[in-house]
Amino acid sequence: MLLSFAAIILGLALLVWSADQFVDGATAIARHLGVSSLIIGITIVGFGTSAPEILVSVIAVLEGTPDLAIGNALGSNIANIGLILGVTAILAVVPIDRTILKREYPLLLIATVVMIWCLFDLKLDFIDGIMLLALLVIMLWYMIDIHRKNGIPLEGVDDDDEQETLMSLKVATGWVVVGLLILVGSSKLLVWGASNVAIALGVSDLIIGLTIVALGTSLPELAASISSLKKGQTDLAVGNVIGSNLFNSLAVIGIPAMLTSFTIDESALYRDLPVVAGLTFLLYALSRFPLGVNHQLTRLKGILLLACFVIYQLYLYYEVISSTT
Repeated sequence: MLLSFAAIILGLALLVWSADQFVDGATAIARHLGVSSLIIGITIVGFGTSAPEILVSVIAVLEGTPDLAIGNALGSNIANIGLILGVTAILAVVPIDRTILKREYPLLLIATVVMIWCLFDLKLDFIDGIMLLALLVIMLWYMIDIHRKNGIPLEGVDDDDEQETLMSLKVATGWVVVGLLILVGSSKLLVWGASNVAIALGVSDLIIGLTIVALGTSLPELAASISSLKKGQTDLAVGNVIGSNLFNSLAVIGIPAMLTSFTIDESALYRDLPVVAGLTFLLYALSRFPLGVNHQLTRLKGILLLACFVIYQLYLYYEVISSTT
C-alpha cells in the first residue's frame, strides 16, 4: 500500500511537471514553424492542460482498467467546476465575460450532452471515439475562426514577451520528447498505483478514478487558476475550466474509445454523469443570475459550488465505507 501511494504521488508530480514542459516545447516549435499565437493558444495550450487526463485514460484503458479512465474524465470535470472554480470564487469575485456565455459555454453544453449520449449504453467503441473527436475538431475550428474574425486576443500567448526568450528548435524538440516520455511513464506509474490501491481497499476503479486520480490530474487547472488569481486575471478562471472540460468530455473519453472498445460501470451513468451535467448547468445558471447586472461568480456562489463538490465526495466516501463493511 505504501509503495502504491508513493507511486500515485510521484506519478502525479511527474505528470504535472512533464505536461508543463511538453506545452512549453510544443509552443516554441509552433513559433519556429510560424504558427500563430491564436492556434497555439486554442490547440496546444488547451491540449497541454488536459494531457495528464488524456494519457492516464489511454494507459488505463490499454491496461484493462477502463473504469479508471471514465472516472478520471468525469471526476476531473466535477473537480474543475466544484473545487477549482468554487475555491477561486471564494478567494476573489470572478467576473464572467458575456461573450463566454454566448460562445464558449454553449459548446461545453453540446459536448456534455454528446458525451452522455455516447456513454448511455454503458459501452464505448471506435464510432463513439470518432464522433467525440470529430466534434472536438469542429469546435476548435469554430473557436479559431471566431477569434480570428473578431480579433480577440488570447491570454498567456504574448508574441512580444515570448519572442525574446524563445528556446531554440533543438531544445524545444528535446523538451517535447522528454515531456512526452515522462507523461507516458508517469501515467503508467499513476495507473499502477491507483489500481493497486483500489484492489487493496476493495473499491472500484471508477471510485479511485473519480477521487484520487481526478483530483491529481486536475492540478494543472488548479495551478492555472491560482496563477491567474495572483495576476489579478480572475476572468481567465472560467475560460480555463470551460476549455479543460471541453477536452475532458471529448478527447479524454474519445481517444481511448478509438483505440479499443470497452464497457463501463453502470454507476457512472446513474450517479456520476448526472453530477457532471448538474454542475455544468448550475455553473451557467449562477453565471447568468441575477439578470440585468454584470455576470460574475461571487463568494456565495463559490461556496455553493464547493459545497456541491464536498457533498459529492462525501457520498463517494460513504459508498466506499458501505462496500467494505
